[in-house]
Amino acid sequence: MSRLLPPSTDAQYTGSARAPQILALLAVLTLVPAGIHSFLPDGGASVIAGLDMTACRQLVVALFRWAGATQLVFGIVMLLVATRYRSFVPSVLLLLLIERGLHALHFWGGAPPASGHRPPEHYGLLVGLPLIAFALWLSLRPSAAATHGDATRS
Repeated sequence: MSRLLPPSTDAQYTGSARAPQILALLAVLTLVPAGIHSFLPDGGASVIAGLDMTACRQLVVALFRWAGATQLVFGIVMLLVATRYRSFVPSVLLLLLIERGLHALHFWGGAPPASGHRPPEHYGLLVGLPLIAFALWLSLRPSAAATHGDATRS
């Protein structure tokens, strides 16, 4: 396994212990829709997102499966960073903030969906973005243990 996963970088992480915990929660909240998009017969397009798929069902399902595959990989990376490679927590949270910020811009910045139905992800972003920004802030703040360790070394 050591050839597949390099040694942990947790000891190099100096931010708040809460940030990796929040990242782990966000990883689970990414993996759940990844599973839905990857394994539901319609990828969640009709039953969750409320899309009318009569015109191009195969294309819509294929796009949802593609989204599920990328979510699955990103969710696994988030979980690995939260549990084994914590020195990357700030970087991954920043990438997540950019990604979800772009989603919010596209979902809320344009015209409302033609169906009038917004999938749960649209509303989840309204809670998720501030949570991600908060976790990023926590990850960049030196933890009490790191600050105390610095004081004792002086």
